[in-house]
Amino acid sequence: MSRMGIMTMAIITIGAASLQALGNMRARKAARSGAVHRTGAPVLRGSLEAGSFEEAFFAVPAKGETDRLLHVARRTLDAARRLRRDARAGMRTLSARERWIVRLSAGAVRIFEELLTLARLNRGRVYPSYDHLAEATGMGRATVARALTVLEGIGFLVRQRRFQRVASEGGTARYAQTSNVYRALMPASVEAYLPRWMRPAPLPDDEAQHQAERAETMRDMLGTLSCRDLAEVTISGPLGRVLARLGATLDRQGCESQKDPEPLSESIHMNLTVSA
Repeated sequence: MSRMGIMTMAIITIGAASLQALGNMRARKAARSGAVHRTGAPVLRGSLEAGSFEEAFFAVPAKGETDRLLHVARRTLDAARRLRRDARAGMRTLSARERWIVRLSAGAVRIFEELLTLARLNRGRVYPSYDHLAEATGMGRATVARALTVLEGIGFLVRQRRFQRVASEGGTARYAQTSNVYRALMPASVEAYLPRWMRPAPLPDDEAQHQAERAETMRDMLGTLSCRDLAEVTISGPLGRVLARLGATLDRQGCESQKDPEPLSESIHMNLTVSA
């Protein structure tokens, strides 16, 4: 896996922990239900602060890549219709992967087409609101939400919720949800239902070995860093600074401990490197 891929994995892995850290720095606020939100911020679970991770998340699509992904989505829609027909006739028991595929609809493919268009026009930077997608496709917000869930479930896209700081009276910062970010992918789950000429060519053995060696080298390098340095090299912006301060605290605790200080930082190293 490339360094960019490892950085993206790291960002997603520590998203919940970073929100917890941000919430602990401010007074708790009551949720609509009357309960105290675990982060003290009115944002959805798993959200990351806008501007803190996008450079690692977005990728400029290669020439012709968006057209190819749209063609794959349309072929997958044909496969979904066949799978539904076979399942209704009792000729097939659907696997977990196929249960996602049969939920693909023409509307979902149309929404995917709009996301691909934005990726092509904006060099991979895709962050439309639900309202934009609804207006562009002529569908309702609920339909857009369901379609995005199906596309994500199949593997056609990755989306990440975001929040942003909003100034309030008295100079106290508060948080509000903002648009999600999206990245289109070629899902491995649909390759078996595509014509052979549309399937990705397998990597040569030497290239696969080379990529595995690069990933191992990156894991070894990350494993030598302190918690503070690990946060600084993997995430930039306000989120990175918060995590760096937390890492420095863990590093100090490790130095003060007389009994094997390594486990204090080992959990963070594992979170950032295991998924790679």
